[in-house]
Amino acid sequence: MQIKGIIQQGYGVASGRAGDPRFPGGTIEMQKPAFAARGLNLEQYFPGTINVSIHPHQYAIKQAKYTFRNVQWALERPSEDFSFFDCRVTLSNGSRVEGLIYYPHPETKPEHFQNPEIIELILPFVEGLQYGNELLLEVNPEQIEINYQKSI
Repeated sequence: MQIKGIIQQGYGVASGRAGDPRFPGGTIEMQKPAFAARGLNLEQYFPGTINVSIHPHQYAIKQAKYTFRNVQWALERPSEDFSFFDCRVTLSNGSRVEGLIYYPHPETKPEHFQNPEIIELILPFVEGLQYGNELLLEVNPEQIEINYQKSI
């Protein structure tokens, strides 16, 4: 399934750009060892997320490629659940990049909640990505469902 999306600014916590002293280097960098210990190596990806708005659509979880429960990735932080889904991105220049959708389960996440129209992507470093860029996001319909949301 394919859907157009627009790159949006996020909190900056995943990449460490927010400068939050609780997450030196960013949450993704801190979480990578916990995911690797469970069988998911994220070393080939940039240690941050790309926030993509799929407005006016929303997504629904069907069957994750990976789900990790009770991940204790930082001292003095509650454990969290995470899921990952396959994706492919086609950029405006026509190049294609394989990646993952990063989904921290909101019921176990203590802060930094995402709008249901925002999908967080983990990709290899892509030169030149900017807020407002349009891209084409491909998802596996067995893993993620995209729904159109009517305005009320």
